[in-house]
Amino acid sequence: MADSPTPQDAPASSEESVAVAVAEKPTVSSLTHEWTAPKPKAGGYHWGTGRRKSSIARVRIKQGTGKFVINGREVEKYFHLERDRNTIVAPLEATDTRKRVDVFVNASGGGTTGQAGAIVLGIARALKEASKEYESLLRDGKYLTRDGRRVERKKYGRRGARRSFQFSKR
Repeated sequence: MADSPTPQDAPASSEESVAVAVAEKPTVSSLTHEWTAPKPKAGGYHWGTGRRKSSIARVRIKQGTGKFVINGREVEKYFHLERDRNTIVAPLEATDTRKRVDVFVNASGGGTTGQAGAIVLGIARALKEASKEYESLLRDGKYLTRDGRRVERKKYGRRGARRSFQFSKR
């Protein structure tokens, strides 16, 4: 019975295969922290465009010291809410590139929250273009997913999209 499988040849249990799959998933510490980017486009920048609601953000990143400029202004002067400031640096924190890249953004349309969401998508796309190693981290954090929700239109005979006028029986 030389043809029968031995316990060493037996297939691994599902728990072992899951542990192996989890171990192979890249983390920030396992990635090389060298800037192994393809040749950037004009001016040494990597570009990314983000959209959210009616906002559009054109983002350029390049190797630098952590400078962050939006429409010619510093982040603290452009976004007054800390929530928006934390939102836009999240992809940089996830890939551990906050202090290693300079980010320049041209944002237009919509309000502050919509622009912050557009900037996040633009930064994530530019980082993905700069280094393919970051793509799995950005996907896991859902930074590369476009949020397609928009404002529902107002309906006729109503005060808003869903809200109706107050009903009086008498």
